[in-house]
Amino acid sequence: LWYQQEILSLVMRVYCEDQLMDNLVGSNDSYYVDYVPSAVRDAHKCKQDIEEKKITPSTHRTKSFHALIDFLVDGLQEGGDYEIQGPVLKPLQSLFNKMFIRRGQTSVSVIGDMTRATLLLKDENDLKRIVSRIETLFPSINGNEFQGPNKIGVATFLEEVAKIDKVPGTEIILYRLKPNSSQKERMSNKKDPLYFNLNFFDSIPEYHRVGTTEMFVAFELQIGLESEIKGLREDHVSYEEGRILNAQPLLKAYKEAH
Repeated sequence: LWYQQEILSLVMRVYCEDQLMDNLVGSNDSYYVDYVPSAVRDAHKCKQDIEEKKITPSTHRTKSFHALIDFLVDGLQEGGDYEIQGPVLKPLQSLFNKMFIRRGQTSVSVIGDMTRATLLLKDENDLKRIVSRIETLFPSINGNEFQGPNKIGVATFLEEVAKIDKVPGTEIILYRLKPNSSQKERMSNKKDPLYFNLNFFDSIPEYHRVGTTEMFVAFELQIGLESEIKGLREDHVSYEEGRILNAQPLLKAYKEAH
């Protein structure tokens, strides 16, 4: 029971602090931040967001995503050459599924897609140009397996992140570029991937701890050819709800009874 309570508290803590980022960064007029972590306030906000089916991240986080996209699409026109989907929040049930149901990922791990957006390119050559630019400017993040804190320790992890150059004109730290898992078959047939995941930290690795459980938070921009992505999208809500209820028979019984 203590483990369930700890993870649930951490899920709410990670979710709520990310959404209250506008308050955390203060304003141009004052550096005073009127915000204190509170389990009671977290629970109220989570309940409210579930009821309102909220998907929009904070203004601060949205600006960070658009700053990254503006850097990548230099010279391209939105609407003609590319489209943007999101950014959107990682749903609470998805966080719970990853941090509790899929056990073994809670040992000082990294949630790489706390907020996610998708950059849809109309032309394959534009996609290749953007990916090539990332690979050229940030060679250390491409083709290497990301060494998270659970593998190399928190101190070494933070030292490695500190060495990475930020995206010019932003506070964004790119740490991983890899083909989306949907591209495995395509790559096995010696074809170039057309869909990528680009993960990043916004200013610094965002760290959370409740009890003995620790978690870093990062963000994800998916980059791909529009025609390739259209046939791949699916709704994960039902899938994640099913996993949670199967792992929690008492919760399943309560939900079915009500």
